[in-house]
Amino acid sequence: MVMDHTSNTMEKNQTNDRVELLAPAGDWDCVRAAVENGADAIYFGLDCGFNARYRAQNFGLTDLPELSQWLHRRSVKGYTTLNTLVFPDELENLARVIEKIADSGVDAVLVQDFGVARLVRAICPELEIHASTQMSLTSAETIQVAQQLGLSRVVLPRELSVNEITKIANKTEMPLEVFIHGALCVAYSGQCLTSESLGGRSANRGQCAQACRLPYEVVADGETKDLGEMRYLLSPQDLAGYASIPELYRAGVASFKIEGRLKSPEYVANITNQYRRAIDSVIKDQTPDVSVEDREEMELSFSRGFSPGWLEGNDHKRLVPGLDSSKRGICLGEVIEIRGQELCIKSASKIALGDGVAIRGKDESNHPWEQGGRVYSLRSEQKAPASNKSSQIKDLYQLNAFHPEQGGAVWIGFGRGELDFSIITPGDRVFKNDDPKLNRRLRKSFAGEKPHYRKQLNLIVEARVGEPLRLRLAAGSDIGAAPLSVCVVGDQLLEAARNQPATEEGLREKLSRLGGTPFFLGELRVEMSGQPMVPVGMLNQVRRDFVDRLLSQLGGSASRLIDSDSGAKMLQAIACDSQSGNSESSDLKEIHSDSSLSVLCRTLEQVAAISESDVDLIYADFHDVRQYKEAVKLAHQSGKKIGLASVRMQKPSEMGLLRALLKHEPDYVLARNLAAIDFARQSGTNVIADFSLNVSNHRSAEWIRSLGAQRVTVSYDLNREQVAALCHSMPTSWLEVVIHQHMPMFHMEHCVFCSVLSPGTNKTNCGRPCDHHVVKLRDRVGAEHPLQADVACRNTLYNSIPQSGAEIASQLTQSGVKWFRVELLEENPKETRDTVDLYRQLLAGQVEPREVWANLKAANRIGVTRGTLEAKRNPLAIL
Repeated sequence: MVMDHTSNTMEKNQTNDRVELLAPAGDWDCVRAAVENGADAIYFGLDCGFNARYRAQNFGLTDLPELSQWLHRRSVKGYTTLNTLVFPDELENLARVIEKIADSGVDAVLVQDFGVARLVRAICPELEIHASTQMSLTSAETIQVAQQLGLSRVVLPRELSVNEITKIANKTEMPLEVFIHGALCVAYSGQCLTSESLGGRSANRGQCAQACRLPYEVVADGETKDLGEMRYLLSPQDLAGYASIPELYRAGVASFKIEGRLKSPEYVANITNQYRRAIDSVIKDQTPDVSVEDREEMELSFSRGFSPGWLEGNDHKRLVPGLDSSKRGICLGEVIEIRGQELCIKSASKIALGDGVAIRGKDESNHPWEQGGRVYSLRSEQKAPASNKSSQIKDLYQLNAFHPEQGGAVWIGFGRGELDFSIITPGDRVFKNDDPKLNRRLRKSFAGEKPHYRKQLNLIVEARVGEPLRLRLAAGSDIGAAPLSVCVVGDQLLEAARNQPATEEGLREKLSRLGGTPFFLGELRVEMSGQPMVPVGMLNQVRRDFVDRLLSQLGGSASRLIDSDSGAKMLQAIACDSQSGNSESSDLKEIHSDSSLSVLCRTLEQVAAISESDVDLIYADFHDVRQYKEAVKLAHQSGKKIGLASVRMQKPSEMGLLRALLKHEPDYVLARNLAAIDFARQSGTNVIADFSLNVSNHRSAEWIRSLGAQRVTVSYDLNREQVAALCHSMPTSWLEVVIHQHMPMFHMEHCVFCSVLSPGTNKTNCGRPCDHHVVKLRDRVGAEHPLQADVACRNTLYNSIPQSGAEIASQLTQSGVKWFRVELLEENPKETRDTVDLYRQLLAGQVEPREVWANLKAANRIGVTRGTLEAKRNPLAIL
């Protein structure tokens, strides 16, 4: 029985049979694979940009009307991703894209950028906006602020547990979408700057280089730690969340999302089908029906190893075993013996001729290698089952397939020269990573034009003597949320039967002939009087006309109002006289009439070192929040204003961290999430919005200011030309620009300290090694990047090389930018004073920019993506 998916509005903690299964689609084959295997909705990107999967094939704007109609005729929704940051000079092109999306019938857009959400709402108020996971809405408090943008749904970050998701669902009426299967990023989506910092390509612009999948070494207290085979310290296993479906279903989650717009159609077909059956099973009897064989089939489509991700809470060792970072499939076992072109293993899973196999081992220098090939022959001491042909050759049975229940070992043969057997040794791991038979079955599930997955139609048929035959759509049909009224009337009056009057069974048999359509007959209510005779031809024609009319209604899309004029107004620059309110209090006058300098300190010693320096504002961002009291005291004693930084991610039950900041009575809160802005505003404390809010255009800055922020920190995704362009689109008094920093590359829920320096699994039992060890991660080119933990035990990996925007400071000053920031990391007191003094001299025009970044051994650039005046970086260097 196929359930009804007619509403996204949940009644919390009550039975809900309308949960959506949302599948990825990188191309038309993936669309068909998703729909024919039971997806209720798909999400896809456009080839004109603005989507976070730049490398996917994606769809053209001209494809959208046809795609939308095809989906709607199958009672499936389509969501377009516009989930990247957008710069001011791109908004005009984006506005045209939004108009075409709205006109095409697409059901919703997924958005990361606050300014983009505002532009969508201005152009087409009827077009639904779903907040992308990259908007970093991690709590009910952040959602409450963001819903002012007119959101219809929020995609929650993957880092939330079932318990945390349930808490959010209990405190908001916003429909929630949850990732249930697929690849996991080690960093919070929207908060990863690694690809940009190391390679000059932006993950927030759809060009992630997957630096998390590379090997790293741990340098603890100056010594390289021997981790054995554990090399991929930032590469999580893939999420397989089927076991959590019952709890998430009871919590009222609106949509279960499958990751994978870069994956194959076979992957989409496989994973969609498995989760369709699992969800239906949960709705029926609360138990997900996923067998061991089902799990292995999912692993064969794509797997770096499966885990529940964060759904069951933090288990850092389970999340990142560190042994693999690429697709591996099913682990069959270890090599027992090698002979000629064959190797012997005791296989834990089925293997057949033609299967793809990979062998992984290490060379004499302990460097890992991998090679693979197709299974050419199979031999075993055990005779095959009757269903599996075998012949005995030299005391071994030749097999077409080997099943582990047969027992014993199996000899796997490969084609001549396919493998280098000289480097294979006993103990090397063997994986099955491809199953041609499975792939053929998956392709068959969406091949051809005939629908494979059909949805339930409930009908009412009226057959009364003296009246025409009527066929109507009944309630409970599984054809989407839009209310439809479909009724077809026959062209002749029914006569009384002389011999064989119509029967309910006969009517059902004829009306159930829906082959070739995307429907099957569910409930049929028969209203009959006078023993009518219903000719077969009439009944068939009425059935065909009914289906045609239903498909026509489903495929049609209601006309939306598109307000191009309102969109055009959003594109215009914001005049300086348009700023209103949110001005700083009169006691916060800057020391200098020209440029002002703020300094972010990460140690109490740094605060003490600059308290007597020529700075206008101090920020404190400490791991140990107990030291904030002393930091505020030091600043105030020297007549300095001080701001305390919030955590970047505010999760359920963490509002106490904000209250802890304000009890020290700082002059500012450096707000790194929406909840922090709102909380500080309500508390009457001045607010500066930090870089993590990803302000990259004037309309996102305007919205953040409307929430109560005095200034907004420019997003690190903007290079020098883009920062300059931003300055021309808005009042520069709104901006604060970071001109010196170690780029925060990964910001992670995953704790490397716990994973590799503790026998524990999470912060409840780890012993807090972050308090006792100085840790760096060494990458493949030998750079050692500092790792730090915040008060919520989230890790941030910083680039080992600071970057300086000294070269652009003069240009920005001429544009009207007043506030510049220097961010310290591990500098000692002398280095702290020297760094601050250099930048103060720079802003006073006393030193040349080159002298600043050369003396500090800093990279000469601002932001993360290369500007035309900066030294070119190789985007593939990190790979």
